[in-house]
Amino acid sequence: MSGYASSSAWTSFLKSVSTFNGDLSSLVAPPFILSPVSLSEFSQYWAEHPDLFLEPSFINEANFKTKCTEDPNVESPEMARMLSVTKWFISTLKSQYCSRDETMGSEKKPLNPFLGELFVGKWDNKDHPEFGETVLLSEQVSHHPPITAYTIFNDKNKVKLQGYNQVKTGFTKTLMLSVKQYGHTLLEVNKESYLITPPPLHIEGILMAAPFVELEGRSYLQSSTGLLCVVEFSGRGYFSGKKNSFKARIYKSAADSADKNKAIYTISGQWSGSSKISKLNPATGYSDEIGTFYEAERVPVSHLSVKPIDKQHPLESRKAWKEVAEAIKAGDMDLITKTKSDLEQKQRDLRKEEEAKGICWERRWFKDFDYSDAPGKDYLVPEKDDIFLQLAKAMDLSIKNVPSGTLNGEKEDKKEDLTSIHWRFDRKLWDEEKEVVL
Repeated sequence: MSGYASSSAWTSFLKSVSTFNGDLSSLVAPPFILSPVSLSEFSQYWAEHPDLFLEPSFINEANFKTKCTEDPNVESPEMARMLSVTKWFISTLKSQYCSRDETMGSEKKPLNPFLGELFVGKWDNKDHPEFGETVLLSEQVSHHPPITAYTIFNDKNKVKLQGYNQVKTGFTKTLMLSVKQYGHTLLEVNKESYLITPPPLHIEGILMAAPFVELEGRSYLQSSTGLLCVVEFSGRGYFSGKKNSFKARIYKSAADSADKNKAIYTISGQWSGSSKISKLNPATGYSDEIGTFYEAERVPVSHLSVKPIDKQHPLESRKAWKEVAEAIKAGDMDLITKTKSDLEQKQRDLRKEEEAKGICWERRWFKDFDYSDAPGKDYLVPEKDDIFLQLAKAMDLSIKNVPSGTLNGEKEDKKEDLTSIHWRFDRKLWDEEKEVVL
């Protein structure tokens, strides 16, 4: 049990949680549960393994069998790339969902980004010149509801990723924090594309003042080649099982996923640890284990390179939150409250000033598109060959603003008055950017 669990501050916080009803971002948590890092920085976790992020781009018709270390007998370059993308996706989970437990002692409540907040950086990959430069851009495109849009691209190897994330949270009767994720990620590798949905999750250990994340439900990885990977997550049960467990199955098509016995590959283990891969044996109809798939603890991350704070734009995350972050590290609750309130009041004043002038905050690098059948006049509309529409159709994914991974016809998809607004990166806006530099 954490030494903080018996503190008066934590006891008071738990009492406020047990009767809370509203926006969780307004909850005032004890200093030791606050993170000095803004949620806008979390998008960097998608590419903290640049080698795995770029690996699919190096797989081609001539080398796919030698490049596919998981299965030298893989049947096609498309399947080899799907295995590579799946490994990259699994590699992102430890960074996204439990690395902070190791660096900060437990999961912390991140700072809520303000509208227009930016976070930028790059991986120089100087030790691997064949990788080239990988760039990250993150922007808070909405405050109510809070939505962070992001892109990561590597021009040298024609790999680009874009997406956006929003979460809705609530406490259960046992004070477990339930988190539904909204949004999706699109990965493009040369001429192939992948639609990726993040899983729901929950945060355990709140009563003990030692919170940690556990994933649940499913993630989907749909390829433009037709291949589909379905990743199922489960945590440690009361009597058995291991934490951070998952089972991923790769099928030749979304239609095949209705029958788990049709999975060509099955990967299972712990996303924060080790996993094994098995392959379907057509002769027996069963899967045979063919080796280790991924070992998260043996693969170090490559941290993003970010400019010194004194060279950052005022809207960049670390510069904007500098005083608040320092107060959190010092554990000074009064100073946290003052510096945080000052920053947020400036933002409120700016919104009022814009409202008085009849102007709307202009997003810097991202634009919102209306994918509904009757788009609003203030929104852009997607092209008929839009890749998100194609991939969503292939796996029967709802294109409405519902929890990530919701399929057409499921409960959440049937709710009334749902929108279909999704955020997209506009590369031209970044190329024309003059104030924010890497």
